[in-house]
Amino acid sequence: MVNNLENNFKDDFKNDLAKKLVLAVSLVMGCSGETVQETGPSRMVNFQMSEEGFYCDFNLDTPLHPALFDRIASAMKELDPGAAGGPDRALESGVVYELDHFSGVYENGDANGRMLQRIYVLAFDSKEGLDAYKALVNEASLRDHKILGAQMRLFSSSEDIGQGLVLWNPKGAMIRYLLEQFAQAAHILNDYQWVYTPHIGKAELWKRSGHLDFYKDSMYSPIVIDEEEYYLKPMNCPFHISIYNNEAHSYRDLPVRLAEFGTVYRYELSGALNGLTRVRGFTQDDAHIICTPEQIEEEVANALKFSLYILRSFGFENFSAYVSTRPKVKSIGDDSDWEMATGILKKAVVSSGLEYKLDEGGGAFYGPKIDLKLKDALNREWQCSTIQFDFNLPTRFEMSYIGRDGSRHAPYMVHRALFGSLERFTALLIEHYKGEFPFWFTPVQFGIVPIKPSHDFYCKELAGTLKNLGFRVNADYDDINMRNKIKNFELEKIPFLLIVGDKEMQNRTFSVRSRKGGDLGAMDVSELCVYFRDEVEKGKPKCIF
Repeated sequence: MVNNLENNFKDDFKNDLAKKLVLAVSLVMGCSGETVQETGPSRMVNFQMSEEGFYCDFNLDTPLHPALFDRIASAMKELDPGAAGGPDRALESGVVYELDHFSGVYENGDANGRMLQRIYVLAFDSKEGLDAYKALVNEASLRDHKILGAQMRLFSSSEDIGQGLVLWNPKGAMIRYLLEQFAQAAHILNDYQWVYTPHIGKAELWKRSGHLDFYKDSMYSPIVIDEEEYYLKPMNCPFHISIYNNEAHSYRDLPVRLAEFGTVYRYELSGALNGLTRVRGFTQDDAHIICTPEQIEEEVANALKFSLYILRSFGFENFSAYVSTRPKVKSIGDDSDWEMATGILKKAVVSSGLEYKLDEGGGAFYGPKIDLKLKDALNREWQCSTIQFDFNLPTRFEMSYIGRDGSRHAPYMVHRALFGSLERFTALLIEHYKGEFPFWFTPVQFGIVPIKPSHDFYCKELAGTLKNLGFRVNADYDDINMRNKIKNFELEKIPFLLIVGDKEMQNRTFSVRSRKGGDLGAMDVSELCVYFRDEVEKGKPKCIF
C-alpha cells in the first residue's frame, strides 16, 4: 500500500490530472479525499504512470458502474484550473486527456485482499498524440487474436471443459502442427534429443524438486491414485532430470540436451485468463541442457543463438534482451556462483549482437536468466524465450557425472524455452500478421475454385497432385457462383486462389490470384512449384552449429 502518494507523483501534467481525478471522485462519491493521501471513503491507494497516461486505484464503498464513471468524467472536466492545488500545468500546456475505462482489481494482485476500483486515464501533450494512440488501439483491436481466432475458426473454449483450457480447431491445430514440426526438426538437427514425459507425477517428486514449497499456489489440487497423491505437472524439469539420472554419465557424454513439447498446468485467477496468452493448460517447447562447468559458456551462447534463429524463422527481427539478477529476498547458492552465471549470460547476449537491460533482482530463487522479448508489427513487446540457470535441482536430485579425474561431479543445468508456450506464440503470430500468415505456415495455402461443376473432376485431380507435392489445399465444389467461392476463401485469409474454367482445364493450367498481389496469370503445376520454391524453403529447418 502507498501511504503518501504525493511523494510518488512526478512533477508533470499527469500529476495534475491525477489530483483532479481524486477530487472528481470525491465530489461524485460525496466523500472526503481531496488530497492524494489515503483519507476518507474515496481514498486512493495506488497511482501508476504509463506511456499512454496513468491509472489510479481507489478504495470505494460503492463499486463503480458506467453511470458513476460518466459522472466522474464530467466532474473532472468541470473542475476550475488549479482546483486540485497549484497551477494547472495540464490545461496551461495544452494537454489532452480522456477517462478511458474502469475495472475492479485486487490490491497487490492478492485474491484475498480488498477489491479496489481502478480508473484508467489517457493523457498526452497534444491532440495528435491522443489520436495516434487511439488509432493504434483500434488497429490492435482488429488484430486481437481472440476475435481473429473465432473468425478464422482457429481455436475455441467450452464451459463444459473449463476456463483457460484451449480447444485447437482443425485450422489452428494445423498452425500448431507446423510450428511443432519445424521446431522439433530444428532441435534434432542441432543435437537436441527428443523425449516425452507424463502429465502427472507423485507428490514426493514435487516435494523433492521444491515445487510444493515454492510453487504450490500455482499448482492444482492433488489426485489420489492407489492411496498415493499425484499432481498435474506445473513444469517439466523433474521429468527430464529423471531421464538423465536413469543412467550413469561420463564427462564424455556431456552436454546432454533433452527437449520436448511438454504440456503443463498452472492455476490462474479466472479474471486473469485471456485467450491464448493466459491459460491454465499450455505447452512449452521446453529443454534442459546438462553440461560440465567447462562447457557452460558455449552452451548458453548456443542456446541464445538457436533461440534467435527460431524466432527469426517466423519473421521477427526486433528483440530486446533482459538479464535478471539475484533476488534480494529469497535465493540459493553462493554469491560467486551467481556472479559467474550472470557474467556468462551477459557475455552470451553481447556476443549475439544484442544489447541488454539489467532486471535487478528479477531472477528466480535458483538462478539468473535471460529473457528475450520481441516487438510485433504494432511495436508491442512480447515475452518469448527464456534461458535460465539452475543452482537448485542438480543438487536436490543428486545429478552427477564422472569427470576426467575419475571422481563424481555435479553438472550445471540450464532450462530454456524458445517460443515460451505454443499458445502464447500462436497468439503473437495471429496478431503480428493479422491472421495473414507467411506462406510456409499458413494452414491452407491454396484455395481451388472450379467455375462450373464440369470443372470439378480436373480440380480434384489438381488438388491431389498439389497435396502429394506437400502443399495444403482446399477446394470448393459447392454449387454456388464463383464470386461467392472467392469471397469465402478470402474470409478465411487463404493467400492464393487457383481458379479453373474451360480454358484452364483444356490447357491443364489454372489462373493464380494472390490475396495481396492480385492476378498472377496462368500457371501449370511445375511453374507453380518454381514460383513458390523460396517460400517453401523458409519452412525447412537447418543445422546452424
